[in-house]
Amino acid sequence: MINTQISAFAADVFEGLASTPRRLSSKWFYDERGDALFQQIMGMPEYYLTDCELEIFQTAGPELLDAIGNRSFDLIELGAGDGTKTQFLIEQFLAAGANFTYRPIDISAHAIEILGNLIRRRWPTLPFKPVQDDYFSALDRLGKSQGDHLRLVLFPGANIGNFAPEEAVQFLRHLRKFLREDDLLLVGFDLKKDPAIILAAYNDPAGYTAAFNLNLLRRINEELGADFRLDQWKHWETYNPVSGATRSYLVSLADQSVRLPDYGRRFRFDVWEPIEVEISQKYNRPEIEAMLQQAGFTFLRHLEDSRGYFSDALARV
Repeated sequence: MINTQISAFAADVFEGLASTPRRLSSKWFYDERGDALFQQIMGMPEYYLTDCELEIFQTAGPELLDAIGNRSFDLIELGAGDGTKTQFLIEQFLAAGANFTYRPIDISAHAIEILGNLIRRRWPTLPFKPVQDDYFSALDRLGKSQGDHLRLVLFPGANIGNFAPEEAVQFLRHLRKFLREDDLLLVGFDLKKDPAIILAAYNDPAGYTAAFNLNLLRRINEELGADFRLDQWKHWETYNPVSGATRSYLVSLADQSVRLPDYGRRFRFDVWEPIEVEISQKYNRPEIEAMLQQAGFTFLRHLEDSRGYFSDALARV
């Protein structure tokens, strides 16, 4: 019997595989196995992004609290993951006596569970109110802040780079609708640098990135009943230093068909035909400042690592 109940995951997969060129959304990378593979990626020496932002977060607390003033606030994190970096901000905020509630948002139930265990173990009295959902659905559920309460929204990890530049501006404009005057936004941007350094971060020699991307096909097989043969697909990475776009593809190694019998779907792929699975956009500092201004924010400052590889850009509504 054909399944007439289409989940958000299935709808995205069907739309992406039917498009030209073909694509799959990177937001579906993060099932339990995907989370574990990404942890391995972050541990690779070539993947500089995590260490760079970790360095920033280890000292950023006082600057953020200075921008907040003495007001109470919600610390809202989009795509919280396991809290590896944010725990350093939390520690600094608590040490300074800040009055805040931690509101992490993540689409992955597994990530929220890991984060919850961390918070309960380290700071059992910290007000902790996670939301498992995509970004804007979660913000809809949170509603508007009340009274003199501020919002500090974190969008770390260079996740803004998963949008093309014009899409990123639209995303930031949409995000601004959930914020009030004086609310703050801290966004992680991967800066343009030596192309060899960037490409190595997304094409590690241990093959974790390839396994991470191919895991998306495995997830489609397991959850939607598809018959992707993973050995008939190859991970391929590119970086364009002019546009700043790093793009990840899965390339078909044969003429093949993939069936999803539960949904009555079939997709035909030519040999060497790619599916785009991720964009990781890189920026320079003037581009970041212009983007925030176009989205209706006032840029305040760049918080950077010692190598100048990464910026957490701070802006105010």
